[in-house]
Amino acid sequence: MPGTGCIPGYSSGPRGLTMTVNSRSATGTLVRFNVDHLPGDRDAPPVWLWSSATDATPDDVDFVWSCYLRGFDLEHTFRLFEQSLGWTRPRLRAPQAAARWTWLVVVAHTQLRLAAPLAADRRKPRERATRPCETLTPTRVRRGFRHIRPHLACPARAPRPSRPGPGRPPGSRNRHPATRYDVGKTLKRSATLTERDRRG
Repeated sequence: MPGTGCIPGYSSGPRGLTMTVNSRSATGTLVRFNVDHLPGDRDAPPVWLWSSATDATPDDVDFVWSCYLRGFDLEHTFRLFEQSLGWTRPRLRAPQAAARWTWLVVVAHTQLRLAAPLAADRRKPRERATRPCETLTPTRVRRGFRHIRPHLACPARAPRPSRPGPGRPPGSRNRHPATRYDVGKTLKRSATLTERDRRG
């Protein structure tokens, strides 16, 4: 529910809660929600969320905390992209190629989501079996996707036979080198000044 009382660092105003940061005040809504239980019988302290909306309705409050919980789903999705779908695997040179590869990964994730009702649960021995009412995770769907693919229709045409190009003549240099882009990484610096002086 929206916060209306006073807590350390905050002061209540006529339109909600006011927070002072660096001699500046910001008026908004403070949302508190309690967790019923945590794994391992741990204590579940209350979670406080801040919203810049001043006159928040109960529907707005529900939207705020649901967006907060949605962030955990996004973290798991990005981890799936990197570990299972190889989002960061290729070493692409052009930013346009990286953008196209990202969209291909998104399309692959969508296919796994859509194929969840068709896949069998091929779990590892250490994993828990899914219940009848649960949906398979994209990682488990990916394990059984090769058994689904032969039964799906392919909208693409049959590949045409082709021959490789002649290539560059032997002994000639490449006169059109590929453009190199800065990846934004910094050089590894010495930990101490003594080590830096030793290296020269």
